[in-house]
Amino acid sequence: MLLAYEPGAVRGLRVVVGGEALPVRLADVLAGEALEVGNWYGPTETTVWSTTAEVVVGGGVSIGVPIGNTRVFVLDERLRPVPWGVQGELYIAGAGLARGYQGRPGLTAGRFVACPFGGGRMYRTGDVVRWGRGGGLEYVRRSDFQVKVRGFRIELGEIEHVLAGH
Repeated sequence: MLLAYEPGAVRGLRVVVGGEALPVRLADVLAGEALEVGNWYGPTETTVWSTTAEVVVGGGVSIGVPIGNTRVFVLDERLRPVPWGVQGELYIAGAGLARGYQGRPGLTAGRFVACPFGGGRMYRTGDVVRWGRGGGLEYVRRSDFQVKVRGFRIELGEIEHVLAGH
């Protein structure tokens, strides 16, 4: 919206993008105008940012590589790493991992699981990704029916349940 109102608004600035999927067209516009653009990815459960990628014109959109004190895994349904370029669910472990959901032990148990790669726990994001040619993670889609609207997570099943009750 900022660029629609003022096309040169980011010229010479360092821009950080996060919170929503970055469309390729917008990524190219930002990278063409700004001094530097970073695409930062991460769910709230991992203290917001977990990976980062530099955005360059014509480079596509990657969610990047893990930031410091963070480990990421692309796993199949049996928690085994998938081959490079193959889609799997993204799991995140490290110092920024939350303890769980307050007052929701069932939800916590389903999303925060034991890490089979060396101690601690990891967070099951629900995001399907793959390791890309450039060495960073590429976001593919959600593994469930969760959507984001203006930064808010919406569970479509919850909406369906309420509507069915009417």
